[in-house]
Amino acid sequence: MTTKVCLVTGASSGIGHATALELLSAGHTVYGAARRVEKMDDLREAGGRPLKMDARDEGDLRRAVGTVLDEQQRIDVLVNNAGTVLHGAIEDVPLDSARDQLEVNLLAPARLVQLVLPAMRARRSGAIVNVSSIGGEIALPLGAWYYASKHALEAFSDTLRMEVQPFGIDVVIIQPGIIKTEFEDRTSAQLREISGGGAYGAMAEAMARQGETGLGDGSDPSVVVDAIRRAIESDRPETRYAVGHLAEKLLELNRTLPDREFDELATRSTKN
Repeated sequence: MTTKVCLVTGASSGIGHATALELLSAGHTVYGAARRVEKMDDLREAGGRPLKMDARDEGDLRRAVGTVLDEQQRIDVLVNNAGTVLHGAIEDVPLDSARDQLEVNLLAPARLVQLVLPAMRARRSGAIVNVSSIGGEIALPLGAWYYASKHALEAFSDTLRMEVQPFGIDVVIIQPGIIKTEFEDRTSAQLREISGGGAYGAMAEAMARQGETGLGDGSDPSVVVDAIRRAIESDRPETRYAVGHLAEKLLELNRTLPDREFDELATRSTKN
């Protein structure tokens, strides 16, 4: 196996943290980027290189990529994993919050892609792994801006894949289903804060309660990490990997059911 130089964003927790550690254990050179650099002490102890990076900060994005290139003279793999989630009814969510969601989940990954591509093209090799979600294809109530950001990331990735294929660069989309991480820890509180007191209050409360009790069957992050590693180490990776609890089932239902039938399925638990 060829050792690769990898830049993993969102590496302070959840899927990103587990991915960085797994790639290190496989012998790759790993830079983990995140705002909370103090959360990556174990990454440093394992031989990784933590980088402080706020996805909203152009200077941070440039410094992260520049540091890797200065120290390694190449970046073989970019794992765009950093992201946030925003819950609330479309009518209730402030547009400033929506813009921030798009900034972190779409524009920051896009900017990192722009920054790493010249070096990848020069070497005529590389892999860009964009961590999306089953929400990159489906949509559920009270999460429009999150789903919009992930739908956009997938369309961006599909176009990118076609553009960079002649340069020997792979583009892979990872579509996690329900995964047990801290990513959704504030979902219930956010639903109540943004939409709990208005016209969508009953729906918000139903979804908040479901969020507090309904993730017990979520998959371990390792299933996502395994998919990322397979994609990185494959000579010809799949373009999409749907992994984790309910991922393939929900995607199949969304692809085959008429829209109104899927709407009924998706909103059933909010009507109790």
